[in-house]
Amino acid sequence: MSINVTLIEDHRDFRDGLSFMINNSPGFKCIGAYDSMEDAIRHDFKADLILLDIGLPGKSGTDGIVELRRLYPDTQIVMLTGMDDDQNILRAILAGANGYLLKKTAPSQLLSSMKDAIEGGMPMTPSIAYKVVQIFKKYVPDQNSSSSLTKREKEILTHLVEGFNYKEISQKLYISIDTVRNHIRHIYEKLQVHSKSQAVAKALKEGLI
Repeated sequence: MSINVTLIEDHRDFRDGLSFMINNSPGFKCIGAYDSMEDAIRHDFKADLILLDIGLPGKSGTDGIVELRRLYPDTQIVMLTGMDDDQNILRAILAGANGYLLKKTAPSQLLSSMKDAIEGGMPMTPSIAYKVVQIFKKYVPDQNSSSSLTKREKEILTHLVEGFNYKEISQKLYISIDTVRNHIRHIYEKLQVHSKSQAVAKALKEGLI
């Protein structure tokens, strides 16, 4: 079964190249390619994953995440952009992006990252993951929110912020995937969130790690 991907990217050559690469990769299918947020939301597409640029004409990609979340709450949204400044990274993640990749990402890594997002990970270009960690370290911890998290839960939340999926976390911590899922369910309950992106956003906003 193919992963259906929609592209929102204003540079035609880059958009066409992405579409060609996706359609010629086993297990993937590009079902839509749009040059602006306004054009994209006029269409009813049923994508599993959206690759979203930030610097779009009209409404930016970060501003459009909220609208896409309303229209497609179960679709994974992965930023694919040339912008690597703290403000855009933070805005995208807090808005609910499921990953943040730079356009220089190699095709093979891009395909792997899309699979990771579908499997519950939060893929990031390594330099972006490093910046994310540095960003949330700037925040003053909310002791009331973080004090109830166990050491293991904080480890798992840290790995979620760093973009690892459930399988990778289980391998890093030498625990089963089911145990990871149980810990993540407890993290959601304690932080009063309902998704991976909300948990990461709260970790960033309140410095919980």
